[in-house]
Amino acid sequence: MTEQNTTGGAICPDGDPRFGRIRIVLVGTTHPGNIGSAARAMKTMGLGRLYLVDPKAAIDAEAEAMASGATDVLQGARVVPELGEALAGCHWVVGASARLRDAPHELMTVRQAAGQAVRELAVEGGDVALVFGREHAGLTNAELGRCHAHMVIPANPGYSSLNLSQAVQVAAYELRTVLLEDEVAPRVDLPAPAPHDAVENLLAHWQAVLEGLDFLDPANPRHLMQKLRHLLRRARVTPNEVDILRGMLTAVERKAGLRQVKKDQD
Repeated sequence: MTEQNTTGGAICPDGDPRFGRIRIVLVGTTHPGNIGSAARAMKTMGLGRLYLVDPKAAIDAEAEAMASGATDVLQGARVVPELGEALAGCHWVVGASARLRDAPHELMTVRQAAGQAVRELAVEGGDVALVFGREHAGLTNAELGRCHAHMVIPANPGYSSLNLSQAVQVAAYELRTVLLEDEVAPRVDLPAPAPHDAVENLLAHWQAVLEGLDFLDPANPRHLMQKLRHLLRRARVTPNEVDILRGMLTAVERKAGLRQVKKDQD
């Protein structure tokens, strides 16, 4: 299926374009009914941009039945093999987590995440994404590491089990509530941060240079690179700043006689 830059007909009655800049990303979904139910949850709250990352279930008759009229959201869904493709063009990403993680991410409730998402939408250009993991295992640490923040639904600690589509419904409701209360949000006069894919390409370039300089062990790069990823997320680097940093890395490659990473190979 091809990506559509609309909300698939499921938009806020007043046509607020911010609804069309929100992506719901489902990773590794195993049950077609959950895909359909998530589409229904999205459409009831005015959202329509659904991304399916390496789904283990197809959009079949069961998915369409559970969508209960939100088939336009299913038809507009984009199926991609890995998370990076679903996040390309996003400048703020929050991952759903059912438990606290020992990671240097900003942790927020789903209501706080909705508020931050809407603040990010006030910045010119780019999308925001809410990422949800597998029904039984959630998101991996590596996948959560690709997010700017983590969000939790403050459910009953004695029984906090939520179905995937229920979690999507809660998040979509919180987003809609904030958007409707913030109908005339002022535009924030800040430079738009670099999209997710541009930052990931910069990190890949950075890692290649550090390995070439024998500064980084290529067999165990994750810890350092994750810290650098957090640094860049906090700094909210702009596209121009990404180009400057990559130009510096290219100069280091030339000076050190390293094989250069070409931009057209990103």
